[in-house]
Amino acid sequence: MRWLLPLLLCLSLGLPARGATLPDPTRFSVVIETGDLEQARRWLDDGLPPDFEGSVIGSGLMIGAWEGNIPMMALFHARGADINKTNALGEQALLHAAWKGRLDAVRWLVERGARLDRLGKEWSALHYAAFAGHGEVVAYLLERGANANALSTNGSTPLMMAVRESKEGIIDRLLAAGAYTDVVNEWGDTAATWAMRRNDVALARKLSGEGFARLAAQPQSNFAALPRSQPLPDRADRLLAEARRLESFGRFAEAAKVYRAAFAAVKQAEAVQARTQKAAARARTVTGVTITARRDNPGAQSAGLAYATPATGPAAAGPSAAKVDTGGTAAPQQQAAQDVADQWLRLAREHEAAGRRKEAMAAYRAASQALRGR
Repeated sequence: MRWLLPLLLCLSLGLPARGATLPDPTRFSVVIETGDLEQARRWLDDGLPPDFEGSVIGSGLMIGAWEGNIPMMALFHARGADINKTNALGEQALLHAAWKGRLDAVRWLVERGARLDRLGKEWSALHYAAFAGHGEVVAYLLERGANANALSTNGSTPLMMAVRESKEGIIDRLLAAGAYTDVVNEWGDTAATWAMRRNDVALARKLSGEGFARLAAQPQSNFAALPRSQPLPDRADRLLAEARRLESFGRFAEAAKVYRAAFAAVKQAEAVQARTQKAAARARTVTGVTITARRDNPGAQSAGLAYATPATGPAAAGPSAAKVDTGGTAAPQQQAAQDVADQWLRLAREHEAAGRRKEAMAAYRAASQALRGR
């Protein structure tokens, strides 16, 4: 019985029991992402703190939300995990579930006390769901009372996120829920400004109302095109998880090969996106602004953009049907993340070529973290 008191003391303080082997952040992330519920339970039984954070997404509850793994979330929640805990990037479990479109996980979290809105200027789950285009999640969050006019860290609204990514159904849903169209973020942009950057004149007119003529009369240089944001492709996400799993077991050569395949998948997806955007730009190049007015009725003034090549088909009659830290800072943040990832990737290959496997693994890991943080 002499061992009983020390064991109870360890458990009460959240310390590992004598002889227990607990994971490092990388192994924790790999195991929880793969959904190994039994291993997670053993670690918790051995004294792992319920809010222990892995190396990529965050705590076990956050990883469960990201993966839509409700049993994993339930396990960590039952052991005392904070459902509103914030990770190093300022994200919470509800934001992860919303970003990935995990409606069942979103419901589970909200029903157990996950806060819909956050204090001050912070990204909300509604921002993430609108940005990623998950209409059902947006509808549920609004039904539960999420603030349609929540402000992100740079003062952008969920409506701006939806406009930026051309999510037309979500735009209409947010407007119906009372989203303001005249909010100006820290970069001086409104939702209508972003519509103009998408060459979606009909939507810009809808959002700006009587102010559309003033908006359209601005120099074209004010409406520099916004690159469409691109979440990490599912294939790349799976490959990165597999690479980390192999690395955690010391299978470095195999892990390096899978890391390279993951980055190739990212590059391929980006190339496809670039070709699509280039084709759209050729079809809808803006050459100027046309303004009409009548002297006897100044209020009837209207404005529109002139295009080098008219749109064809259904898009000619209305808004285009173009199909995830953004806001005014989205483009530079995305590019910066890509540049950092490329630098780490080059370093990883140099280490690998020189036979420095551990250094190569660390660089590959840093590159994947940069990509996932985009």
